[in-house]
Amino acid sequence: MNKPFFEHEPELNVLGERLVLCSMNPLTGFFRNGNCITGPLDEGRHTVCAEMTDAFLRFSKSRGNDLSTPMPEYAFPGLKQGDRWCLVALRWVEALEAGMAPRVVLKATHQSVLNYVEIDVLRKYAVE
Repeated sequence: MNKPFFEHEPELNVLGERLVLCSMNPLTGFFRNGNCITGPLDEGRHTVCAEMTDAFLRFSKSRGNDLSTPMPEYAFPGLKQGDRWCLVALRWVEALEAGMAPRVVLKATHQSVLNYVEIDVLRKYAVE
């Protein structure tokens, strides 16, 4: 029997389990639904659920992506240490290579991240 077009398989995390929510406050995700899911329009692949640190926020700003300054016109509050946010997978890898990678919430990190980094590396940065 065919499934209706609106029904699809659940999104999975890097552990092969159902993807859980990353953050509703601040509201994160490419689709601003709290989940680090992706789709064809998400060219950056906002799939890593990361816990922000001051060091990472400074690093990201130095690379041209200021995540700490509020932008009310986009309903963006600005991030602070401890906030969870869906990062672009390659930005996380770039931070890893620079020794600035924030910790990762494995259960909320999309399985597609495994195309960019091995699970053993992610486990070393796991929040849980």
